[in-house]
Amino acid sequence: MRKRGLGKHPNINIVCFGVVATFKFLKNNRLLADNLLVLKKIKPGMEMRRSRPGHMKMNLNQVRKVKAAKTTLCLCLSVFSTADLIAPQIPVSKLVAVTLPAGVTSAEIQHTLDRLPGSGGEVVLPAGTFEVGQPIVLRRDNQSLRGSGDATVLRLADGANCPVIILGEPINNPQRTVKHLRVSGLFIDGNRHRQQRELWRLEGEGSEVRNNGITAQNVSDSAVEHVTCARCRSGGLVTTLGVKRLTVRNLTAFDNEFDGLACYQTTDSMFTKLYLHDNPGAGISLDLAFNHNVISNAVLTANDLGIFMRASRDNQFHDISIFSSHRYGVFMAQAEKKTARGWQPAPRTECADNSFTNLIASNCGSAAIRVNNTTCTNNVIVRARFDGDTRGELSLAQPDLVTVR
Repeated sequence: MRKRGLGKHPNINIVCFGVVATFKFLKNNRLLADNLLVLKKIKPGMEMRRSRPGHMKMNLNQVRKVKAAKTTLCLCLSVFSTADLIAPQIPVSKLVAVTLPAGVTSAEIQHTLDRLPGSGGEVVLPAGTFEVGQPIVLRRDNQSLRGSGDATVLRLADGANCPVIILGEPINNPQRTVKHLRVSGLFIDGNRHRQQRELWRLEGEGSEVRNNGITAQNVSDSAVEHVTCARCRSGGLVTTLGVKRLTVRNLTAFDNEFDGLACYQTTDSMFTKLYLHDNPGAGISLDLAFNHNVISNAVLTANDLGIFMRASRDNQFHDISIFSSHRYGVFMAQAEKKTARGWQPAPRTECADNSFTNLIASNCGSAAIRVNNTTCTNNVIVRARFDGDTRGELSLAQPDLVTVR
């Protein structure tokens, strides 16, 4: 195909002029170009902070310049249409961040999340205690909630009887997967002794959602980082109903009614740098199709069980230290169901093909590892250290269920 010189097509010359003029304008007014993307979605005068340092605020003169930029862009795009060419796309700017003042209510936090642009954004909370009277829900793609570490406390109000944070749709069985969510830098106080029940609602939607510190359901490609979940009426952090590719990093969970970290129907996810202690249930509870995940660098201290596992396959555990569990360090089992012949193992709910590397189980109230069912096979332990466990190292339903290397 023969190439044409630019000078021989008048429309192309016009297009080049428009492109050069527009990009020079945008280069000299980068801030204004960014503001074009959010002007209609954020109230004028509201503070906005991007991921890089610094704040954006628009005065009246800047707004006038933004309108001029819009006019220039429209002119350029109309020229592109005349030349039968595709207009270049302005790259989407990084997520807008809205910083709220100390003392706002959970309803105001939710209102701000709901008013973020359709492309997503971040709500930032400063240090302070925020009373939560209703769940804070991240239900749309690309939403983020960020605090200032343990100094930012989300405390469940007396009698609120609800989760503190929900990632995903706040209904019993969400069908839509919500992507690219992030929660970070928060201390969640579930105030469990002043809650009356474990389930959020008594009937209808929400009646199957438990009152955890964070409930993640049908979420993918998301992250929970630098979060503490304490004193929650059910679990600390609970993932369920089709969670995929979730990253949990630097999670502390203690004194929750049941488990520190509980994961159900969760795949291809990573959990690392965990400190889970003094939970009346398990430090980590895994069940209902917890498959193809990695858990690493975890310290589990003084929980009832270190790790409870059922219906879990092909998971990797690296550098797990379990101290002073009231019962077992690791407990593996298969689910059972009631039949005409009594209780029988439920198909495909065994623990199989899991590996533990650099596992420590010390001073547990029963055996370091208990394998409760003969169907739990092909589990491998590499470089383990067991000492001071009341009932020894391995308690197996039959010999050779676990390979120790």
